[in-house]
Amino acid sequence: MPIRFFHKPGLVAYVTCGDPDLPATKAVVLAAIQAGADVIELGVPFSDPVADGPVIQRASERALRQGVSLRNVLELAAEVRRETAAGLIVFSYLNPILKFGLERFCSTAEAAGVDGALVTDLPVEEAGEYLARMRAHGLATVFLAAPTSPDERLKRIAESCRGFVYAVSRTGVTGARAELPADARSLAARIRQFTALPVAVGFGISTAEQVKAVGEFADAAVVGSAIMQAIENSPGAPAQAVAELVNQLRMGC
Repeated sequence: MPIRFFHKPGLVAYVTCGDPDLPATKAVVLAAIQAGADVIELGVPFSDPVADGPVIQRASERALRQGVSLRNVLELAAEVRRETAAGLIVFSYLNPILKFGLERFCSTAEAAGVDGALVTDLPVEEAGEYLARMRAHGLATVFLAAPTSPDERLKRIAESCRGFVYAVSRTGVTGARAELPADARSLAARIRQFTALPVAVGFGISTAEQVKAVGEFADAAVVGSAIMQAIENSPGAPAQAVAELVNQLRMGC
C-alpha cells in the first residue's frame, strides 16, 4: 500500500536519530509531525556514509558519539508510534541492518509499528532476500531512483517499491541548494511510466518555494539537511527550531 500523504505536496522530514541525543530526537520528530510533516525518515547514524552531505555527516558523528545504534532507532520508533499515526520510515545503510540481522530487523520494525525502510546503498538488483523478508512482515520498501538511471532500471526500482518511490533530484550527495535541479521534473515523469505509487523528490530541497515547485510534478518533497542544520544551529531548542522550519516549508504545501 502507498504511504498516505495528508498534504499536497506531502512533506517527508529526515532526522538523524541521536543528534543531539535520543530524547531530543523524539521531541524533534513529534514537533515536526505536529507542524505538518506527513512522513518521518528515522536516520540511523553511520560511520561511512556515501550519500550524505556534510550537515548529515556531522549529525551522524554526534549521534555515534552518543552510542546510538539501529536498536535504539527501532526503540525510538516504537515510542513515537504510540503517540502518532504519521508515516515512519527507517533510513539506513545496509551494514547496520546486516549486523543487527535481517530477519530480526524486519520483525522488530514490524513490532515497533514502523511502516517501512529505505536502505540507501542496497542495489535493487541485489535486494531479493531483503524484499522477501520485508514483505513477509508487511513493511514498505523504498528505493532511490536517480536521474542517471536508464528506464529499464527505473522500472525495476518502481516495481520493487512499496509506499513511495524516492526520486533523487540530482547526482551527488545530500545538502541544501538554491535551485531545484531541472532533472527532477523529468525523472518524476519517467518514474510515473512504471508505477502508480507516490513519487517523493529529495536531495537539495530546503525552502517553501522548492516544496511548492516539487508539488507541480511530484507527490511529496523530502527535506533532510535543512532540518539537521536547524538542529545544529539550535542546540538548546532543536524541537522548536524544527517546528518553525516545517511550518515554513508547509507554506509550499
